[in-house]
Amino acid sequence: MDIIIYLVISTVFGTIGFLIAKSIHTKKGKQAEEEAAEKAALILKEAELKADAAKNTRIMEAKEHFLKLKTEFEEDSNKKKNIILQNEQKIKSREQSINQQQQNLAKKEAEADALKATYTSQIDVINKKKDEVEKLRLTQVQQLEMIANLSAKEARDQLIENLKNDAQTQASSHIKEVIEEAKLTATKEAKKIIIQTIQRTAAEQAVENCVSVFNIESDDIKGKIIGREGRNIRTLESATGVEIVVDDTPEAIVISGFDPVRREIARLSLHRLVADGRIHPARIEEVVQKTTKDIEEEIIEIGERTAIDLGIHGLHPELIRIVGRMRYRSSYGQNLLQHSREVAKLCSTMATELGLNAKMAKRAGLLHDIGKAWHEESEMPHAILGMELAKKYKEHPEICNAIGAHHDEIEMTALISPIIQACDAISGSRPGARREIADSYMKRLKDLEALCMGFDGVQKCFAMQAGRELRIIVDSESVTDDKAGMMSYNISQKIEKEMQYPGQIKVTVIREMRSVHFAK
Repeated sequence: MDIIIYLVISTVFGTIGFLIAKSIHTKKGKQAEEEAAEKAALILKEAELKADAAKNTRIMEAKEHFLKLKTEFEEDSNKKKNIILQNEQKIKSREQSINQQQQNLAKKEAEADALKATYTSQIDVINKKKDEVEKLRLTQVQQLEMIANLSAKEARDQLIENLKNDAQTQASSHIKEVIEEAKLTATKEAKKIIIQTIQRTAAEQAVENCVSVFNIESDDIKGKIIGREGRNIRTLESATGVEIVVDDTPEAIVISGFDPVRREIARLSLHRLVADGRIHPARIEEVVQKTTKDIEEEIIEIGERTAIDLGIHGLHPELIRIVGRMRYRSSYGQNLLQHSREVAKLCSTMATELGLNAKMAKRAGLLHDIGKAWHEESEMPHAILGMELAKKYKEHPEICNAIGAHHDEIEMTALISPIIQACDAISGSRPGARREIADSYMKRLKDLEALCMGFDGVQKCFAMQAGRELRIIVDSESVTDDKAGMMSYNISQKIEKEMQYPGQIKVTVIREMRSVHFAK
């Protein structure tokens, strides 16, 4: 009985304990669910805050991008406006040049009329002298007939001898006058032909250096180009033959070398390596070899295109290659190919004016500096080296002589030789063609303006038309109309005494009266 009671009590207490444990477990589960819900709400709130922040950031970036595009558009519009204004100024300057040429043409026509009148007067003088000679001859014949001791044949012989001596004297005097006049006329005609040739030739200005700059997107690429312990940059320098300078200059690498072909090969090789991303010694050698081959093909293409543009046919393939290499050569900062093309056009125009073979002159003008583009070292002057190359590749003897004589290394034996020399000097000496000449040209313009500013009453001074015209703006209160005319004369006289300049300079003094009032 006791056992049964004990079992019943145990069962009751076990049931009560189970119920109590279940109740406690249920409360803990509810608490866990509430905590999980609170955490979920916090996470959701944080996500919403982050989404709002990202949204605001995107909106700000979009606004900045819009402002950047707007600024770029405005800059591009301003550049286009500036280009239009520059073109308008060029058109105005060309119109002024055409007007000046028309005035010069009218002056030349007047000079031609005056020369024609001079020739007419000289012909009249010659006719008068002929009449005097005829009268003298008749007088001598009458005197000889009166001499009884002379036979008719002796009298005739003496008369012929006297007339011959007189005619020779007059002819010598007349020939001397004609020669002197021909010299003056030849000088004028030569200047005329040179000026017309320069005016009819449009030339570009090209200045090149011994340094090329390779731009990169970020400075991290510099480390890849240098490589571990400098292996990559040493391989690149040995393969291309140039010096690569990697310094603190932001986003730029300097390629230094006197050979423009090597600099171009190095620049293109760097561009391909950076674009590819694989930069190691084996890849560098492979890319440099491929780039060298491409440059050689481009050189041949440039030579062929130059010959076609100038209408020159039948050049030897090696001469075409040398002409193409001129693109990567410079002389005193002037690109050699542009210089040779310019000389060829000048020679063609000048030879046409003189009635010579224009095609041969153009050919000689293009080839006159091929000695500078020869890839091997030589102790000969470039003119002699160019002549030897022209002979080697079967060029005409006159072309060879023109190439060798354009710096007076040999004697000129062809008619086109002095033309090549003159056109070479014209191309090299024009303002802006070469560095040292451009500097002196700019200095002359500044000196002209400074000289004018030294006069009392001058407000502004502008040197125009490459220094051939000066426009001076004076103060209308301190300078009268009469004084303005005297000032123009004094300035021109001072320029003649103190400065050296080619041609002539037109001095224009501008006096303008302005009355300005404001309506308030």
